[in-house]
Amino acid sequence: MIFERKIYTKLLEWKQKSNGSKAVLVEGARRIGKSTIIEEFARKEYESYVIIDFSDANKDIIGYFESNLNDLDAFFMLLSTEYGVELHKRKSVIVFDEVQRYPKARQAIKKLVKDGRYDYIETGSLISIKDPVKDIVIPSEERSIKMYPLDFEEFAWAFGEKELVLYIRKCFAEKKPLERSLHIKAMLLFKQYMLVGGMPQSLVAYLENERKFSFADDEKRDILNLYRSDIMKIGAKYRSKVLSIFDQIPSFLSQHEKRVVFNDISEGSYFSQYADTFFWLGDSMVVNECFSCTDPNVGLSLNENRGFIKCYLGDTGLLVSHAFDENEIVDEELYKQILNDKLSLNEGMLFENAIAQILVSNGHKLYFYVHYDEKKHRNDIEIDFIISNSSKTKFKIFPIEVKSTKNYSTISLEKFILKFKQRIDTAYIIHPKNLTIKEKAICIPPYMAICL
Repeated sequence: MIFERKIYTKLLEWKQKSNGSKAVLVEGARRIGKSTIIEEFARKEYESYVIIDFSDANKDIIGYFESNLNDLDAFFMLLSTEYGVELHKRKSVIVFDEVQRYPKARQAIKKLVKDGRYDYIETGSLISIKDPVKDIVIPSEERSIKMYPLDFEEFAWAFGEKELVLYIRKCFAEKKPLERSLHIKAMLLFKQYMLVGGMPQSLVAYLENERKFSFADDEKRDILNLYRSDIMKIGAKYRSKVLSIFDQIPSFLSQHEKRVVFNDISEGSYFSQYADTFFWLGDSMVVNECFSCTDPNVGLSLNENRGFIKCYLGDTGLLVSHAFDENEIVDEELYKQILNDKLSLNEGMLFENAIAQILVSNGHKLYFYVHYDEKKHRNDIEIDFIISNSSKTKFKIFPIEVKSTKNYSTISLEKFILKFKQRIDTAYIIHPKNLTIKEKAICIPPYMAICL
């Protein structure tokens, strides 16, 4: 089962614009469907293709890169013979799959692109981690595209709901609520998105087994075990810290502030001691990092405080399986509670993680804001997310508060608006109810986050 993915359009744009002048590197976490969509693209858009999977490439293939790159006529002849594929000038593509397993192939891109005979696509997980690339020259003839698990829009497409997505976008643009029955339908789809997630294997298992969550859960646990296995292979100097943070993500997100409290991990610890840890988790795209922005102004990154960080799992479906053990999901009771809005504990972290996932898929870097009241000895303003229009001349910010229940307070957002009103374009509250417009904010259902 192959799902329609937005990255296909980006690959088409690369092919048309670069015309062989650059290779394209598709980066993303493991098991998000990179290899599947690349093979589909190669099959449909080229007369022929070769896929070199470096996770199991034989010694002959490696030998070609070691000994034959100085004679490209021989190199391509050997590849063509090895894979039984006839290569056609400017009409064939060569794919380096899992290229992080053999970084010298990535270094060879410079020479291969300059030769100009074929197009080149690379896929990789953990592609920029220090150890695998420290001894190679990263080619400038390479364009990078980030790929994520299916976003909510792609998830809806998999259910044949393209018209519903278009209607959601139309209603957002016109600032109108969905018709009631369609709002209920969209919310049900969003809840399934939270529970199943955007990992293709999980979604396939769900769709092919009468929409039983237990089959999706089995696939997600396999992926989580794969991630743990990857962690066990990294440098020993920070392996245990990476594993510790990874395993505690549900615990962090279940707290009120949802941020990582380093003193809770180990007394007296602080961010700089975990810098490599978050580098690994963020660069592998296993998590979506969200940093505190102390003064939301032009260039949010200029005022980020890395000592305050929230760590969302890259896929919310994985978070469900990560947060609850199999005994807690017996007879799918947990799923039933979430679908019926009866999960009193931890639903907030699932909602917030899903919104983080959607915002990242839309190209946003994540920031949050807190203000500490010295007199009250507590935070008096807490904003879940801040995104911007990225304009240098007409810079505006968009504060976002995520509410998983229908009854909530807006005091914190009101204080933020009062404090930064000159910088704010629109404030959003994301809640389970239909779209409503208040005096100081637009309240939208979570499925409309795709429009931000």
